[in-house]
Amino acid sequence: MRAMLFAASLFALTAAPAGAEVVRAAPDGFSLHFEAESELDRDAAWARLTDISAWWNSEHTYSGDAANLSLDLQPGGCWCETWDGGAVEHGRVLLIQTGEAIRFEAPLGPLQGMGVTAVITFSLADGENGGTAVEANFIAAGTSVADVGLLAEPVDGVFGAAFSNLTGVAIASDEPEEAETPED
Repeated sequence: MRAMLFAASLFALTAAPAGAEVVRAAPDGFSLHFEAESELDRDAAWARLTDISAWWNSEHTYSGDAANLSLDLQPGGCWCETWDGGAVEHGRVLLIQTGEAIRFEAPLGPLQGMGVTAVITFSLADGENGGTAVEANFIAAGTSVADVGLLAEPVDGVFGAAFSNLTGVAIASDEPEEAETPED
């Protein structure tokens, strides 16, 4: 049931946060880009990045609690979630450059069930204002039969909110903008 709620909530979010960009969307995949400057220094930004349970939204977990997330920080290491009665591998570490970059193979949420390959790369650099410049690139590829590109905006919304939590920079609106109504 939680998995279905997770998938439904992913589909429900369609607003792209500022500071994020759907670079490309096609029937067989999509590419997203996020960037912000965190006030944290590089060491603190790296520590936060590698503590996924500190910034991932509990609403977008299978267990309903981000505290159940863990990361084995080595090549092949698991970005996992375990809870009483279940477990899931969200991703696997592909690359670690301490303080600079981490890359995951991570077909999050409904992408797993669609047979999609997804790669997420986080990069850290010295920021212009004394903090840390944080970038994330999320590339997902599958078959056109799965219409993977239809998930670009929902994934952008979910991942953008997590990226905002990670960096401490408000790049996503917590509340949807109200639609303007025409005057009579």
